[in-house]
Amino acid sequence: MTTLATPSEIGLEQAAAGMTLAAALLDANGSVLLPQDAALTDATLASLRRRGIERCVVWSSAEPADPAALAAARAQRLRRLDQLFRHSADSDGGALLLERLRRYREDQQP
Repeated sequence: MTTLATPSEIGLEQAAAGMTLAAALLDANGSVLLPQDAALTDATLASLRRRGIERCVVWSSAEPADPAALAAARAQRLRRLDQLFRHSADSDGGALLLERLRRYREDQQP
């Protein structure tokens, strides 16, 4: 079985030199501090800490997930949407938003 690279959000204190960003790192104003696929170094980590950056998304190796576990996770996300929209799903706007969120969640991988 092969391992796949998957994005993982971690705290900056967990980040280490040599890790690669899976998503661009933005500051509070939305400016790009580091682009996607940039390698972290000790210097960049120190700079990010000084800027107050707390989290980043890095590539991590993971074994492929069990299809049954993925299906269960998707079903749980859909149940959570039902719970969140239990009071507003009957309104036009609420129903439309719920339908779009369901479609988005169903299309998402893990």
